[in-house]
Amino acid sequence: MNPSSPAASWGDLLRGRNGLRSLALAGGVAVHAVNMFIATTILPSVVQDIGGLPWYAWNTTLFVAASIMGSSCAPLGIRGYGLRRTFLLALLVFMLGTVVCGLAPSMPWLLCGRVGQGLGGGMLLSLSYATVPLVFDQALWSRAMALISGMWGVATLSGPAVGGLFAESGHWRWAFWAVLPVCVLLGTLLVTQLDSEGRDRSAPREAPLLRMGLLVASVLVVSAASLYTSWVVQAAGVALGLLLAFCLSRLDARARRRFLPEGAWSLSHPLGRRYAMIGLLSIGVTTEVFVPYFLQVLHAQSPLYAGYLSALMSAGWSLGTFISSGRGASGAGRLLALGPILSAASLAGLYVLMPNPAAPTAVLAVLLLGVGVGVGLCWPHLLTGVFRAAPPEQQNIASAAITTLQLYAIALGASVAGMVANAAGFTDPGGWQGAQRAAWAVYGVLAVAPALAIRLGWRARRDGV
Repeated sequence: MNPSSPAASWGDLLRGRNGLRSLALAGGVAVHAVNMFIATTILPSVVQDIGGLPWYAWNTTLFVAASIMGSSCAPLGIRGYGLRRTFLLALLVFMLGTVVCGLAPSMPWLLCGRVGQGLGGGMLLSLSYATVPLVFDQALWSRAMALISGMWGVATLSGPAVGGLFAESGHWRWAFWAVLPVCVLLGTLLVTQLDSEGRDRSAPREAPLLRMGLLVASVLVVSAASLYTSWVVQAAGVALGLLLAFCLSRLDARARRRFLPEGAWSLSHPLGRRYAMIGLLSIGVTTEVFVPYFLQVLHAQSPLYAGYLSALMSAGWSLGTFISSGRGASGAGRLLALGPILSAASLAGLYVLMPNPAAPTAVLAVLLLGVGVGVGLCWPHLLTGVFRAAPPEQQNIASAAITTLQLYAIALGASVAGMVANAAGFTDPGGWQGAQRAAWAVYGVLAVAPALAIRLGWRARRDGV
């Protein structure tokens, strides 16, 4: 690769072997992303068929927690076995998890399948991004990254359609089976287009297993506490989760190979403020986990329509990113301040209107879109701010930590949402009344996350990074 090579066109990326490799990498992200929207859309139909309503949020929590483990292990696989073998292993694990989901006779079995999907999907996600500098010339990197990231937009359109159509026909299991032929095609591309790039048996392969374990455990204890109706048990679960996160921060600060770069654990540092904003804004978006259920139970929407409405948060995220990209320093500062306000205000609006069956669907759609737009307005400037605020020798760690932190925040947000929903009556009394109480609780509590990011946004605009 030649760093001084001239700028390349989209045609250079999409022609010949580059085009096939681009399709393979984009497919890795698409399989992970589409599956997330499919699962969210069909979940109300799943619990009607096989039960497991108290475990509703666990489908997202376990999937994302397993994705963290998978994405963290992907670099070790590349160094030990090369790209092709690691990709194929990730795809196999994902497919096995999908088969378990399609056959699941009960919710515990479905959750086991979701863990397999998360492990494989997290590896696919991380591998797709990590492969770009290994197989493309540097002039193609930015376009390749844009193409791969664009698969989330494709997932926003296709995931709810696949899940909604099968759910409406009463065959939600086929939503999982429909993913398998795509995986077979992806596997064919991987076998024919990737070699053993990245393999380096002499490189150290140590994994921070203890810290990864603490990261995942801090989420799971909160989720476990959500299954109990006692506020004492729930408070203890939250306290233990915070304690495990604190232990992780202490261990990481003393580690030779860090999870997060220096300054990331302190709100007094510009880097810490940006990471905190990434986490808090991501937590607010996890309310979309319950959107299909609330829309179907409280507003009598079809699974297909509810699935597309729930995807508006992710669509708004993409829209906000497009609007804010390319803004100068002064404009970026204003967007860092405005984004959390818009996201928090939209969640507050959903707190008022989502429990009300007479609320206009169009207004709910605008509010759902607003939550995502608020995040997207900040997103490009938060990411570039991370790169600028991180120590130069730790920028690789800083960029890799963005994905880990985002996945962690989503898993934690889903755990908290499940806890407050169950405590409010999601399962007892359940039904329409339980859904209404849960909607008040979920939006009322999780609106606090972007609200806390408002002050951080005002401080971030003065950091000068």
